Amino acid sequence: MSSLLAPAVRRVAIIGGTRIPFARSDGPYATASNQDMLTTVVDGLVERYDLAGSGAVGEFVAGAVLKHSRDFNLARETVLGSKLDARTPAYDIQQACGTGLQAVIAAANKIALGQLESAVAGGADTASDAPLGVNDQLRRILLEARRAKSLGDRVKALTRLRPAQLVPDIPRNAEPRTGLSMGEHAAVTARAWGVSREAQDELAATSHQRLAAAYERGFFEDLVVPFRGLTRDQNMRPGSTPEKLAALKPVFGLDRPDPTMTAGNSTPLTDGAAVVLLASEEWAAARGLEPMAYLTAYETAAVDFVRGDVADGEDGLLMAPAYAVPRMLERVELALTDFDFVEIHEAFASQVLATLAAWEKRGLAPVDRARLNVNGSSLATGHPFAATGARIVATLAKSLAQKSDSGRGLISVCAAGGQGVTAVLERD
Repeated sequence: MSSLLAPAVRRVAIIGGTRIPFARSDGPYATASNQDMLTTVVDGLVERYDLAGSGAVGEFVAGAVLKHSRDFNLARETVLGSKLDARTPAYDIQQACGTGLQAVIAAANKIALGQLESAVAGGADTASDAPLGVNDQLRRILLEARRAKSLGDRVKALTRLRPAQLVPDIPRNAEPRTGLSMGEHAAVTARAWGVSREAQDELAATSHQRLAAAYERGFFEDLVVPFRGLTRDQNMRPGSTPEKLAALKPVFGLDRPDPTMTAGNSTPLTDGAAVVLLASEEWAAARGLEPMAYLTAYETAAVDFVRGDVADGEDGLLMAPAYAVPRMLERVELALTDFDFVEIHEAFASQVLATLAAWEKRGLAPVDRARLNVNGSSLATGHPFAATGARIVATLAKSLAQKSDSGRGLISVCAAGGQGVTAVLERD
């Protein structure tokens, strides 16, 4: 008798993906909510792959990092406002910048185990419509007033209100454990690994140039849907060069001599959304859909950045992929030379260069730069935190689909909290 606890593991196909052009914060999407953006990309996927029918999608998994309390059930509310069948189950997930890729992995696991035949996964984030918190002293006073048993006790509590308590708490891009922003952490890591300003500017310029070239040759025609007047990523600078970037002043690491990180070699605050359609091979075949690639392995890791980064160590906030990738490759018996494409999320140019150096230090072969982020990456597109993972999955899957033969791609995403999410995509 077969065991219900040990089902056969199936291959998970990546059918396609949809995203909106990413926009700089407080720009074209300033009044768009996470749900607005996420609904748009879901509807784009529904229309492209005829997913409006009853039961067409088994589940929807998505998340956001900057989230209002009204978005406590963001994925499900997106389903109800989209062209998906309203009976499609949905749930939220969050792992900082790894959210989009982790959502894909969560959906893929259920497909692999036969619990689902298809799923949509991804994420959205808006730095423009960021939630504002009530001053904590004000919150405590209001809660005390609410709990009061008499009018006198309620008035007594409210008399402690002061004008300064009316100032809202604005979200900060800083790690709670250290108080340092992600950029300041990256600056520490850049110094620890000896990453030069010239190398960072060269990487950033290449990202912009490759993204522009990909748009010009029509690579994104079936991946990007227009939104609020944008048809291309707003942050893209086709004319970017190392020489132009060299003129920018450093903005991170200013507490030490010779800072190297600028706004040009760092990702801007960005608004956007992206999703991916995943399925079993049987589901795809029944609908006449050709998979672009298959998700075949994934790994997460975390580092102790609190002690490591602040003490100028090599284990910086964004260095967890330096451990996740070698561990994953050892498990699946692959080397970096086995990959046709390598997609490293460019939180900062310095972080990518430090990660490459760390891989080599841990015994991996150098990455051929001609295979790295071949269609541009976060420095050029921007980085809506929870959307980046799905953007990379769809981009890499299409890169593999355009090869004339089989291929393999690696994904590496660093995340706040000292975490990393990585994956392998393959095409027969």
